[in-house]
Formats: sequence, structure tokens, C-alpha cells
Amino acid sequence: MRRLLVIGAGGHGRAVAEAAELGVSHAVAGFLDDAPDVEHDIWGIPVWGSSSMLAELLGRVDEVVVAIGNNTVRRALHQRVRETGLTLATIVHPAALLSPRAVVGPGSVLMAGAIVGTQARLGEGVIVNCGAVVDHDCVVENFGHLGVKAGMAGGAVLGAGAWMQAGSSLGYGVTVPSASVLRPGESRAAG
Repeated sequence: MRRLLVIGAGGHGRAVAEAAELGVSHAVAGFLDDAPDVEHDIWGIPVWGSSSMLAELLGRVDEVVVAIGNNTVRRALHQRVRETGLTLATIVHPAALLSPRAVVGPGSVLMAGAIVGTQARLGEGVIVNCGAVVDHDCVVENFGHLGVKAGMAGGAVLGAGAWMQAGSSLGYGVTVPSASVLRPGESRAAG
């Protein structure tokens, strides 16, 4: 079992930690969180402090997952993890369906019920949240984020840092530019 550090002790961080623990490859060693009022302990697992402690954790953890929903903050923390020399973990909930022909970048997270189809390509730090679908031949660029039950039909592209909020959808072959935000339930179809 690899000792996992989870950066983020809020709701998403706890969900990612639980997904990691349900798998067979990681044991959560501790959390870091930059919020001033964070708890000191989550389920008996210590919250060691803020992300400024990253360098102190070399040798105490094997991998790190940045469990922060905000795409810009997640990208900045990924950079800090890399600069520190720590390794980014990819977490796949055991109830997610991941094609063996899909490619998933480092530091990405697939939550319960997520489906990633054949030949889909996910970049670094991607979130595919509960019940979200990335169909065949889709691309989710670095730090893209699919909210709960968001869906991408075959060949769609979600640009770098773009966010599909809960229930939003992309039709076949639709491309969403980098840093875009789709509102909850919003659909975009080929035109």
C-alpha cells in the first residue's frame, strides 16, 4: 500500500480520500488544508497543517492527490507538488468504470459511478465526478472538471481548466474552449 497525502480536507477531499481507501493500492496517511479553521483529525487520520508543509513530507508519503475542486487552485498545487519532488497519485473509485484503452493523466480523480469510455484521453489533474460520463474518443484537457452527472458524447473535447457543472452535457464532437464554465443542466450540441 502506498502512503497517500490528500491536499484538501473539505467535502471533495474527504470523498477522494474515501475513494482511495476503498481501492487496494493506497492508504491515506494524512491531509493538508490551507483553510484556517480545518479540523485536526478526519476519521482518525491527521490533518498535518497547510500546503506550506509539502517539503517536510518527503519520505513520510509516497504519493499526493490534490483534492480541490477549483481548477486554478488545483493546477497551482500540482505545480508545487512537482517542485517539491513528490509524486502525483491518480485515484479511481472501485465503482468507476474505466476502459483499459483510455488514458488518464497524473493526479486525476474518477469518482463513484464515473464512466470513461474507450480511447478517451484525460489530461493531468482532471476530475470526473460521481455519475459523470466521458464517452469514447473524448478529450478532457489538463485540469478539466466534470461535475456530478455531467456527460460528454463521443468525440467531445473539454478544454484546459474548463468546468462542466452538475448535469451539463456536450453533444457528439462538440469542443468547449479552455477555462469555460457550463452552467448546471446546460447542453451544447454540434452546430
